[in-house]
Amino acid sequence: MHSVPTCEPLPQALVAQLHELFEEKIVFNRVMGLKVTALAPEGVSGRIVMRPELIGHYAHQRMHGGVTSAALDAMAGLAIVVAMAARQPAATLEKLFAKLGTIDLRIDYLRPAIGPHFDLHAQVLRLGSRVANTRMECRGADGELLATGSGAYIVA
Repeated sequence: MHSVPTCEPLPQALVAQLHELFEEKIVFNRVMGLKVTALAPEGVSGRIVMRPELIGHYAHQRMHGGVTSAALDAMAGLAIVVAMAARQPAATLEKLFAKLGTIDLRIDYLRPAIGPHFDLHAQVLRLGSRVANTRMECRGADGELLATGSGAYIVA
């Protein structure tokens, strides 16, 4: 089994490129308002601030489940790119990102996503030569677990 490397903090230039890629170049992430808050080969974190455009149920003001799913999928992809960059420091982000694709995604919605913001976390469980497996979670502003996810991604 290939484990995810634990290594030094990411170079600042790489951190800036990752922020630009995931917050600006991926337009749907920008539409969701997804902001990266932590980057490390061991896991990544992000945040979405609630806005009226993200409401799925108008009477309860809860975030649409599709936003939760898409955000967790994006965070898993980010975690994989960071882990691959740590393993292959000479590779460009564009090259790493071009290889990445979702094979399978499972989201379990545990509680309604109601609140001022949502914190997202993802970690790579296994980074193989062809497939990566991830675990993700979405928490409310109070830290309560709202949704969990797991995914399998092609990386070759």
